[in-house]
Amino acid sequence: MSVPNSRPAQAGFTLIELLIAMTVMAVVFLTFGIFFNNYLRSYADYQKDGSNFTQVSMQSERIANVMRGLTAITSAAGDDLVGYAYFSPGDTYTSLTHYYYDSTAKSIKVEVTPMTANYPTGTPITAQKQSYTIVDNYTKKTGSNLFDYFDSGGNAITLPISDLDTIVDIQVNLVAATSQTAAGQTLNVKVSLRNRKINL
Repeated sequence: MSVPNSRPAQAGFTLIELLIAMTVMAVVFLTFGIFFNNYLRSYADYQKDGSNFTQVSMQSERIANVMRGLTAITSAAGDDLVGYAYFSPGDTYTSLTHYYYDSTAKSIKVEVTPMTANYPTGTPITAQKQSYTIVDNYTKKTGSNLFDYFDSGGNAITLPISDLDTIVDIQVNLVAATSQTAAGQTLNVKVSLRNRKINL
């Protein structure tokens, strides 16, 4: 009695099925990789934007605090301000402070010269003059000033200012660089000059 020649049934996937499965898996992983990479890049940009905004916000408040204590202004321009103020909380006397935008270094700086006594009695101690960078790698917004000046009626004073005694308020305008817009985000802090002495 002869036994029929039968082959056992084959189990598994064909080559075409394996190729299709691998292609689908590759597309899924590639899509996930692109999405994850874009997410990480966006997250890093937002972190950097937040850091820039925090730094500029802190420095605008710092400048405003010094401006608030101005006792006299000797020069006022759009990106340059010179006056006498208490630069540090522990200062005994006012210092000659000079805030300005350095277009070469692209930064906002301040020069602080201590005084022998308060203005107008004291004289600057030039040997102790210090220079500080307030905001480094600063992107200045075209057409905007670092400082705007206002009179007692709240009106903006046109530059150049012929009578510095008309300045009652100073607005500090800083721009925080952002990845979303080329213009950045503007921070404005308006300060009343409460310690100003115009009758000396």
